[in-house]
Formats: sequence, C-alpha cells, structure tokens
Amino acid sequence: MPITTQQLIQWKQQGRTIVALTAWDYTSGRLLDAAGVDLILVGDSLAVMLGYETTIPLTLEEMLHHAKAVRRGVKRALVVFDLPFLTYQESFQQAMHSAGRALKEAGAQAVKIEGGHPAIIETVSHLVQAGVPVMGHIGLTPQSIHQLGLKQQGKTPTAGEKLIAEAIALEAAGAFSIVLEHIPSDLAAQISHKLTIPTIGIGAGSECDGQVLVTSDVLGLSERQPPFAKVYVNLSEAIARAVQDYAAEVREHKFP
Repeated sequence: MPITTQQLIQWKQQGRTIVALTAWDYTSGRLLDAAGVDLILVGDSLAVMLGYETTIPLTLEEMLHHAKAVRRGVKRALVVFDLPFLTYQESFQQAMHSAGRALKEAGAQAVKIEGGHPAIIETVSHLVQAGVPVMGHIGLTPQSIHQLGLKQQGKTPTAGEKLIAEAIALEAAGAFSIVLEHIPSDLAAQISHKLTIPTIGIGAGSECDGQVLVTSDVLGLSERQPPFAKVYVNLSEAIARAVQDYAAEVREHKFP
C-alpha cells in the first residue's frame, strides 16, 4: 500500500526511522521505490542535475516536468514536491496555485517549502487548510544561499532558540514533517524530541526521525559533495570505465 503522511507521523510514535532520498526522473524514482525508500523528494537539487550552479534558477515548469516522470515510476513511496524559489513566497495565493499544480499535474502527495518566519507559517497554515500536505524545511535553506551561504546554521544559543521556535510554529500550522538541514546534532535532537511530527535530517545528526540525502551524492554522481553526505558507490567512475570500454571495442571492431 502507498505510504501516507499519517503513516510517517505514526512511525515517529513507534520509533521507526524514515528513509528518504531525492529523485529526478522515471528511472531514479522507480529504482528508489523498488529498493524500499519510504519518502521520495523531487527536490530542487534537480537544479544541479540540470547544470545550474544553485537552486535559484529552477522553474516550476521544470520541476513539474521531472516530477511527473518520477511519479510514473513510484508505486509505494510518498512523493514530495519541492516548491522552487519564488513560487510560494509572494503570497499564499501564489503558494496555493503552485502547490495545486504539484498535486494535480505531477501527482505529488505533498509539497515542501523552505523557511519558518511568520509569513511562511501563515502560508503553511493556508495550504494545510486547503488540503495540501506540507513538509517544512529549516536550518540551512539552499534557496537563501545568497543570504545565508552554505554554512551550518543554529550554532549560537540565540540561533538555536529561533530554529526551535520555527519548528514548533510549523507543527502548529499543520506541517506533517520538517527537514532539518546542516544544524548541530544536539539542536536537531532537541527539536525532534519537542515535536510530535517527524524530523528528517540532512547533516543534522542521528537523533532525527529520518534521514534524507541527495541521491546523486549517495551514488557518487555529484561534482561537489557536501560535508555531511556519504558516497555509497562511485557511479561516476563506473560509468566512465564502461563508456571507455565500449568506445575501445567499437574502435577496435570488437562490438557488436
């Protein structure tokens, strides 16, 4: 049976860890789903797969195109659609329109939006009241790269208290889970213990209720690895060797 947002909340209560990864096309979605991943995020990390330097240039149309492909490959996992930069910040009406397209056109079952300031909290509340499941995202928020950079967030007591308050506000607004990115592990543990909804960590330690990584990082396909990622297989090297072997056989008339 397909996984639901309510199941994820129940799993937190049961102490069952949530496994999440990103996907960007039919093949990646199908393979991750078949491998038993619980939550598949069509993340705005797609920007890197498309050759952008940051997530900022990514458009809603690009996200929709790829999310549709991912969704066609997924049977069991919960598919979450990452709303790109400036597709939800202008107003909750804009957010509603973008989220509605994600659910109606791409077949996503939830959306993710970054930030925890009051305007975002209000937007989350409006979306949830309209029937759109929302995943929050605080800490390092890549869409704010020009403001925050890529450094760890929440390192001072004041910054930590701010993130705790944002997490509590997101839960109160109706978010079904929250991504905690690149924050100290003790802070992530505090937040996780205070909430009744699951936290999904990325560079936030082992005390979160689940973990997510960008799949291209896991597979060794990324040009630059974040400090908190782990490479489980180096497909870049494997692909290069395979292509070189193929090219050599073609040139030497050994293939076909």
